[in-house]
Amino acid sequence: MCGMASAESTQASVHEREPVRPTTEDEVAAAGSELIGGPLGRRALLGSSWWSPVRVIALVAIGMFALGLVQKAPCYDGAWFFGASSQYTHACYSDIPHLYQGRGFADGLVPYFDRLPGDMQYLEYPVLTGVFMEVASWLTPGSGTIQYQEQWYWMVNAGMLMVCAAVIVVCVTRTHARRPWDGLLVALAPAAALTATINWDLLAVALTAAAMLMWSRGRSLAFGVLLGLATAAKLYPFLLLGPLMVLCWRAGRWREFGKALGGAIVAWVVVNGPVMLFAFEGWSKFYTFSQERGVDFGSFWLIMAQNSDDPLSTDTVNTLATLLMLVCCAAVAALALIAPRRPRFAQLAFLIVAAFILTNKVYSPQYVLWLVPLAALARPKWRDFLIWQACEVAYFLGIWLYLAYTTSGDAHKGLPTDGYHWAIALHLLGTLYLCVMVVRDIFMPDRDPVRRSGDDDPSGGVLDGAEDVFVLGPAARPRRHMADARFDGPAVEWGRPGPTGGSL
Repeated sequence: MCGMASAESTQASVHEREPVRPTTEDEVAAAGSELIGGPLGRRALLGSSWWSPVRVIALVAIGMFALGLVQKAPCYDGAWFFGASSQYTHACYSDIPHLYQGRGFADGLVPYFDRLPGDMQYLEYPVLTGVFMEVASWLTPGSGTIQYQEQWYWMVNAGMLMVCAAVIVVCVTRTHARRPWDGLLVALAPAAALTATINWDLLAVALTAAAMLMWSRGRSLAFGVLLGLATAAKLYPFLLLGPLMVLCWRAGRWREFGKALGGAIVAWVVVNGPVMLFAFEGWSKFYTFSQERGVDFGSFWLIMAQNSDDPLSTDTVNTLATLLMLVCCAAVAALALIAPRRPRFAQLAFLIVAAFILTNKVYSPQYVLWLVPLAALARPKWRDFLIWQACEVAYFLGIWLYLAYTTSGDAHKGLPTDGYHWAIALHLLGTLYLCVMVVRDIFMPDRDPVRRSGDDDPSGGVLDGAEDVFVLGPAARPRRHMADARFDGPAVEWGRPGPTGGSL
């Protein structure tokens, strides 16, 4: 009898290690595979050649990144330098070449320490992003015309950002070990290719993706260090600590969360501390600028302001946006504690970052990069991912056509204000749609593509398969027998309230 149990366990273990083939469980992936010969066969030899999933996906990502560079060609050849609206009509705008001179890099000024001429007195980016920008300026030739230097600066940054893009897809591909092909969602995301070189967001996204990979491997300290570095490059990554805290609370994994939090704080202080001490005014510019900045592109606040005779003040919008975000944080925390099965870390990470984007007073088109890796981990369903991406591409085109309209004088070439409002609404609805799908998966785990394939929380690290020790509401009561649940996929056990669990 013991021998039979051992054999069954071995068979189950082997079965669990089999990679998930998206063409067998996703109708859109199966249809798309017809372009390259059809769905993967049952007898296909996976991993038997150099063309492993991670290498294929990395090459696809680099190819898509290159297409994004080609899309910027009209600007590189002149639209960045000649004509106020041509960079908008060609939808190829980028901050990078404009800020080479505008933020003092062309003149050799040191970010945060040297005061800038003009309205922006100091560099308005977090420290690690400033370091990234400065390193790129060192690699840019200091001779030739300013146009030549700005073109070089953009190309140098593009090369460095391409490395970040490759890191992102490799980390996403490896985070869910049995679902490597989910990384193809990130590699083929059209909105990511279009926005990759608008700004420097890919640096923070790459560090966040690496942090997620470390957490999935149970390396909580490395996760914290990488997340702290990501927060030193962009503000949003620190939001992931909130959902992680609640999930660790539910699973009783406080030690691991403490290591992650400590690592994040130390890494952030190591990067920011020297600049805070010796150039506090320059260091704080990012934070004061974020607070003082008025309602701007892409937010529902802009729609309200442009349709109001008495728009809200910046202070009022800051207060209301903060309150809305706190409400969203409370909702995500409640969701983590009352869900019938503990949500996956990637699901809550996606929801909290999406909430920040939806409630913020500005949405720059490159912010979609923050969500792409999290969306691929939270809801690896091609149909829903592509619906959301279509909305983001529409917004990408909408904002540039709107700017073309506002900068073309009496010619009014582009999209008027009402049309731009519809583009904003499409972006908001697309993001909300994906949020609804993720929340539905949390309440109905049988709809979750990851859990239908037999996993619990492959990005959860120590949370994967852990028992619950604290739950609230209906989740604290014994779950119904599996026969009563609407579930037609593989049965997967998950954590249940332990003897010290709490209930409400």
